[in-house]
Amino acid sequence: MPVAVYVLGLSVFALGTSEFMLSGLLPPLADDMNVSIPTAGLLISAFAIGMVIGAPLLAVATLRLPRRTTLIALIAVFGLGQVAGALAPTYEVLFASRVISALACAGFWAIGAAVAMAMVPLGTRARAMAVMLGGLSIANVLGVPAGAFLGEHFGWRSAFWAVAVASAIALGGVLTLIPRIPLPDEKPRLTRELTIFRDRQVWLAVAVTALAAGGVFCAFSYLAPLLTDVAGLDDGWVPTVLGLFGLGALIGTAIGGRYADAHLFGVLISGITASTVLLVVLALTASNQLAVVTVTFLLGVSAFYTGPALNARIFNIASAAPTLAGATTTAAFNLGNTGGPWLGGAVIDADFGFASTAWAGAAMTALAIALTTLSLRFHRRAAASKIVTSSAPASASASAPSNRPECPLPNA
Repeated sequence: MPVAVYVLGLSVFALGTSEFMLSGLLPPLADDMNVSIPTAGLLISAFAIGMVIGAPLLAVATLRLPRRTTLIALIAVFGLGQVAGALAPTYEVLFASRVISALACAGFWAIGAAVAMAMVPLGTRARAMAVMLGGLSIANVLGVPAGAFLGEHFGWRSAFWAVAVASAIALGGVLTLIPRIPLPDEKPRLTRELTIFRDRQVWLAVAVTALAAGGVFCAFSYLAPLLTDVAGLDDGWVPTVLGLFGLGALIGTAIGGRYADAHLFGVLISGITASTVLLVVLALTASNQLAVVTVTFLLGVSAFYTGPALNARIFNIASAAPTLAGATTTAAFNLGNTGGPWLGGAVIDADFGFASTAWAGAAMTALAIALTTLSLRFHRRAAASKIVTSSAPASASASAPSNRPECPLPNA
């Protein structure tokens, strides 16, 4: 695996910490900004919306720009966005800083994924994405709990300052360790890359990714108040439980990256099914402290176990458009990260309680299972069609002599 892929994974650590750390900061942030917890939760959706918009927008805008220079610019803007968030005097300014940070994060993810895919053979794409997702998993193991710890002891703004420092370190890594990547001889053309969206399998992959991610983060985004208000845990337990989710994510990413290249649909169906079952269990046992902690860890495993397969699936079916494939993957995950917290906030506002977010998440992942099964059916049908097509010329050639007059044998 090229060292540049590991550098990208290191950068993703900073990006992922910022994206998910609000899950452990919502109560103090809501109190400080004088807003409700569901309103504070919209900051998570704001980041995800910025990712959804930013991924294709920046992929198109930078299509013909040098990859390394673009990555440097984007991680720098992301770091400045963290500084703006730390200094934000109002909720509205904080909201805007989250959107700007998300735009830069989305561009980095999309272009970084395309760079990683270009540097590895076809059969190791899921492993390369597992390295990048490993940065996200470590963010959940260390970054998110650390953010919750800082928020509890030094105020939520200290978590933003910490991510700004991590972004500066990531910038140094990109500057020194990412090589210059030459543009292809034939410059990428937007019109050609857009043709991937004619394929229904691309849209199915987008829907599956969005629903699988959204279902988990529908519950995860409101995990802190669920742990304290429903399960009755002390505030000091929140960073620990978030760390367990991250540890599960790290384990899930490692296992999924190992098997996704060879058993892509098997990983998808088994992982999303496991997430659905765990969300139902979480909803049923939300008041049981031991059960909630255990399920949170296992949910991290199941959610990130599918990550490499979800990424590789879109790149495999959209290989003709590597830049937009990366943007599409990023947008798909963050459609889920937008819809999930929004749906979770909606059921909380409807007075169904924090545990209801797990029921809503399970409904999303159940739909993802159905669409994955449909995608598998189309995949098998297309594979069978290719086999028939490839064997047709040989069959015709074998039968051809019986349709022609026999040639006389030459004289001895």
